Amino acid sequence: MSMSIPELLISDGFVTMREREEIDIFAAESGISFIKILLTYGYVSRKNYERSLTNAGYTFAEIRDMAFDKEVLSKIDLQFAYERVAMPLRIENNKVITLMANPDDTLFLDFIKFTYDMEPEVILASDLEIVWLSNKLLGEKYVKSAVFELLKRDPDSSAVVTFTSPQLIFIFVLIALVTIGMVVSFKNTSITINVILSSFFLIAIIFKLFLALVGSRFELHQAVTKDELKLVVDDDLPNYTILLPVYKEDKLIKKLIWNLQALDYPRQKLDIKLLIEEDDDKTLNAVKNLDFPAIFEVIVVPFHMPKTKPKACNYGLHFSRGKYITIYDAEDIPDTDQLKKIVTLFAKLPDEYICIQSALNYFNRNENFLTRMFTLEYSYWFDYMLPGLDTLDIPIPLGGTSNHFKLAELVDLGAWDPFNVTEDADLGVRAYAKGHKVAIINSTTYEEANNEPFNWIRQRSRWIKGYMQTYLVHMRNPVALWKKIGWKGFLGFGFFIGATPITFLVYPLLLMFFICYVIFDLSSIRTLFPDWVLFMSIFNLMVGNILMIYVNMMAVFKRRYYELILFAIANPIYWLMHSIAAYKGLYQLIVKPFYWEKTNHGLSKVNNPTNVVK
Repeated sequence: MSMSIPELLISDGFVTMREREEIDIFAAESGISFIKILLTYGYVSRKNYERSLTNAGYTFAEIRDMAFDKEVLSKIDLQFAYERVAMPLRIENNKVITLMANPDDTLFLDFIKFTYDMEPEVILASDLEIVWLSNKLLGEKYVKSAVFELLKRDPDSSAVVTFTSPQLIFIFVLIALVTIGMVVSFKNTSITINVILSSFFLIAIIFKLFLALVGSRFELHQAVTKDELKLVVDDDLPNYTILLPVYKEDKLIKKLIWNLQALDYPRQKLDIKLLIEEDDDKTLNAVKNLDFPAIFEVIVVPFHMPKTKPKACNYGLHFSRGKYITIYDAEDIPDTDQLKKIVTLFAKLPDEYICIQSALNYFNRNENFLTRMFTLEYSYWFDYMLPGLDTLDIPIPLGGTSNHFKLAELVDLGAWDPFNVTEDADLGVRAYAKGHKVAIINSTTYEEANNEPFNWIRQRSRWIKGYMQTYLVHMRNPVALWKKIGWKGFLGFGFFIGATPITFLVYPLLLMFFICYVIFDLSSIRTLFPDWVLFMSIFNLMVGNILMIYVNMMAVFKRRYYELILFAIANPIYWLMHSIAAYKGLYQLIVKPFYWEKTNHGLSKVNNPTNVVK
C-alpha cells in the first residue's frame, strides 16, 4: 500500500494532523506503540480503524483457530506481544506467519527478522483478537503468578487451605464435647449453649455500637480542599492505573466508558485496564462493536482456577504502569476529581499510609426496600464504623472498590489473595499486620445498590463467606497474630471480622426462641429452658435489634437521608436476610470455598445518577 496507516487515517478524516503529532510524541516518551495509543486512548474507534483499512484494500483475518508452533511462540514474551499488539504464530514456506494489528510496525517486523532470521508474512487481524490469542497462548506464567505468588511468598496468608489441621481438630473436638454433653444432660447442655450464644450476640452488637459511638466523635475522612486541587499541575501528575475487572458485563460497557471519560485526569497519564476472562466473548464483542473510541486497554485473563476477581486483578498487575493503582467495578461512578485528590493526599500523608479508601454510596438509594437498607448499611459503615476502627487502632477491612494503593507497596504485600472471595478485607488486615495504614478520603464513588433479593443473597453470601475465610486464615496462629497487631487489634479483629458471620448465624436461633416462647407459648420450650434463660435470650435479642436500629438511625442523621429514617426500624428483617446469606456462605465455605458468586449489575431502573444529592 502506498499510504502509511497514519496517513490513511488522516485522509479518511478519522485522525487530524495535530492528533498524529500528539500520538507520535506520546509514543516516543512512553514507549507505547502507535496502534495501542490510537485505539486505547480515545483517538479512533475500532470500527473506524477497520473501516479505513478495509476501504484501502486490507483484509482482516479470523485468527482464533489458526495453527501455531510452540517453539516459535517460545521466543517472544507476552509483554512485548501485548505492547505491539502483534505476535508470530508459526513458520511456513520459510516465512514467519505474523499477526499484526498495525502492519506498519517496523519495530516488530525487525524483531521477527532478527529473532527468526526469516522474513515475516503479515496477517492483519483485529487488535482485540490478537490480545485474546496472545494472552491465551503466552499468558501461562503470568496467570500462574497471579494465582500462586502470594502462596509462594507468604503461604500462611493464603486462603488456599480453608481449614488447617489444628482448626479441624478444634472444630471436631468441640462438636464431640457438645454431643457428649447432649447425651449426658440434654437440658443443661442446651441451657449452656443458649446462654453462650445469646450473650455472644449481645456482646458483638454492643461492640459495634461502641465502634459507632467512638467513630461519631472523629472524622476519619482526610480532606483535600478545592484550593489544594487548584495547585495541582497536570504535567507533574504520575501515571495512574485503573483496573476494571468485569465478567459478562456487556450491557454496562458504554456506561463504563462515559464514567471514565468524566475523570478529571490527564488522558495520557491514565493507564486503564479492562480485565476480561478468556471465555467472556460477550464483553469482548461489546468492546469490539463500540461505535465510539475506547479509553482503556483490554487484557484477556487466561483460564485458570480459581475464577475470581482478585486473580484477574493480580494478572492485570503484570501490565500496569502507574505509580498508584485502584479498582473500579463496571457500574461505579467516582467523583470526577477523585484521582487528583488521591495524589494530593498521598503527598501529604506519612510513608506508612499505602492505601486510601474512597467512601462508597449508592446512586439508586430510594429505588426499593433493599436499596434503602443497603444505603443505611454503607452510611454507618463509612461514617461510624471505619472511623471507630481507625481511632481504636484496629485493622480496617477495605471495601471491594475504589481503594487506591501505592503500586510498589501493593506488590510487596503479595497483592490480592485469589482464593479469598473478600480479597480487599483480607488485604486490609495483611497491610495492617505489616505496619501499614489506611486513610479514608473526602471523595465518594457511587455504585448500584443491589435491588433484587436473590441477587442480593448471592452477593452477601460471598461477602460473609469471605469474612469466614479471612478469620480462619489470620487465626491459624492466634499468638503470632496477637504479637503482630496488639491486643486491641486482636480483639477488634475477632469481634469485627470473626463475630460478624457468627451473629448472622445465631440471629435466627434467638428469633426462633422468641417466636416459640412469646407468640406460640410452646410448653416444650418452657420445659426445656428455665424462665431466666428464656428471658435472657429474648432480652439479648431485643436489645441487640434496638441497638442496631439506633446505629442505622445515626447514619440517617449524619448524611441527612431523612427519608430513610423509618427504614432503620426494618433492620430485624434485613438481618434475617443476612442470616439466610450466612448459612449459604457457610455451606459454600465447606463444599466450594473459592467459588465466586457473581453479582449481576445493571438491574437498576435509575439511569441518571447525576441527580444524586451528595
